[in-house]
Amino acid sequence: MAQTHHLSPAAYERLKSEYDELTTVGRIEIARKIETARELGDLSENGDYHAAKEEQGKMEGRIAQLSFMLENAEIVEGSGDGDSVSHGSVVSIRYEGDDEVEKYLIGSIEERHDDLDVISPSSPLGEALLGARKGDTVAFTAPTGAELRVEVVAVD
Repeated sequence: MAQTHHLSPAAYERLKSEYDELTTVGRIEIARKIETARELGDLSENGDYHAAKEEQGKMEGRIAQLSFMLENAEIVEGSGDGDSVSHGSVVSIRYEGDDEVEKYLIGSIEERHDDLDVISPSSPLGEALLGARKGDTVAFTAPTGAELRVEVVAVD
């Protein structure tokens, strides 16, 4: 069973645009680079040719990744109330016993913006935070087995 990728409408459109760009303009440009490099002669010692082929491989990998995500995407809207943590929320939390406030985006790594670290909603911390409101303290079990508690300082 394929993994569902939860994406905001904006992230879905951004990824769709990237996919469309790579499968049209990107493929044409890389084909031109390969053809130009081939014209330089012996392919076994042709650095331009090998670089273009490597670039093509990376691009095709990204196309496959985008295709998979888009095919298995579920468009989710944040709760919109700004009071409770939901997919797409930016949440500020403070670990129990710590004074430092950390700010995260709840969502897919593809949703990343503003240099925020991302917490997956399906992670132990993400699951604990979903539905929490400012001032709530939630507990979760870390992958190490330790029971941790965090306070929700703000939800944007």
